[in-house]
Amino acid sequence: MLKPLLRGTLALLALATTAAHARSQDPIARDTLRPDTTSNRNTVRVCAGGDVTMGTNLDPSWAQSASRKYGMRVDPFPDPDSLLAPLRPLVADADVVLLNVEGAIGEGVPARRKCAPGSTACFAFRMPPGTAPALRRVVDADSAAVVGNVANNHAGDAGRPGWRETARRLEEAGVKVTGADSVPTLVATARGDTVAFLGFSVWIGPDARDLAAVRRIVGRAAERWPRVVVTVHMGAEGRAAQRTPDARETFYGENRGNPVAFARAAADAGADLVVGHGPHVMRAAEWRGQTLVLYSLGNLLTYGPFNLGEPLNRGAVACAVLDSTGRVVEAQLRSTRQVPPGLLRADPAARAAALTDSLSRLDFPATGARVDPDGAIRVPGAPPAAGGAGETARRPRPVRKGGGED
Repeated sequence: MLKPLLRGTLALLALATTAAHARSQDPIARDTLRPDTTSNRNTVRVCAGGDVTMGTNLDPSWAQSASRKYGMRVDPFPDPDSLLAPLRPLVADADVVLLNVEGAIGEGVPARRKCAPGSTACFAFRMPPGTAPALRRVVDADSAAVVGNVANNHAGDAGRPGWRETARRLEEAGVKVTGADSVPTLVATARGDTVAFLGFSVWIGPDARDLAAVRRIVGRAAERWPRVVVTVHMGAEGRAAQRTPDARETFYGENRGNPVAFARAAADAGADLVVGHGPHVMRAAEWRGQTLVLYSLGNLLTYGPFNLGEPLNRGAVACAVLDSTGRVVEAQLRSTRQVPPGLLRADPAARAAALTDSLSRLDFPATGARVDPDGAIRVPGAPPAAGGAGETARRPRPVRKGGGED
């Protein structure tokens, strides 16, 4: 009897602490936090993609240069629904879609100019207002939800007011926002199950380099919710950044944090799925206990003034099925590629999945995730695929105290 009573006490304390924290936060409106009273016996499929940028109205002259470069007319502001159309079949079976919104959303003169005129090492992106409702329409609103992460280095490209406007426009369009603060974003599926999302970065939003805070924020969510998904924007960038070091990364003199230390902190605190982006290339995947860590999903849809040479043109949609306790019971990488000037295509050659498998073997020989040619990620404890070597034992995940535990 002592353990159930202790769990109940801890849950009540967590409820009071998180509710008080929510009342003290003003950055962006949040759903009212409430205990998860559902039975949570259904599985939930979360499909996540990497960076999404659909043009920029801060400096649309890039389209003229691109037109000359590619020998065709490049529209600076194509219909966002048409840009997102190839994504819809890749997430059609999702209960929740998670995307990194790599740029501000809005119009008019920005409150702050990010880049000096003529700068060659500074980039600022702001997408037209129609982007927000188009993101919501990637899935049927009656059957699935969309979560947009605003913890990254470009959602604030129109200044702090523009960052707030970005979150407001997303929420008004029906897109749930995460990464605005340390309060979990709660998403109820069409069947009534709840998934808690948290976004981190090293620029804006909760700081991914503050590992004590990461453990506290994720742990608080895991105490209350049986399914916790963490997304993070960090790490070096470019084709030279495909490897995942267990060390601090720097880029243009910035401390971009240690992605492995972050993943370790989030997993140990109770995260079920950790989704990384920021390097603009695919990176390794790893099992930390029963937590699936995807260190970078690369560029998903980056329409605009971007380098799309190999391997920067590769990305993936990662779909993970979480059971009633949050454990990943099925996972898959659905490989994508981009053609200039940033048009998304499904990749039947599954190049991104093959890259992830190779990088996982290199960077995490003992714990790296094994990705089959069809993109299926082998799950620890599951029967191996035909001809497979099976999986080594993993350390048990942290004890979860949230609702929905048997």
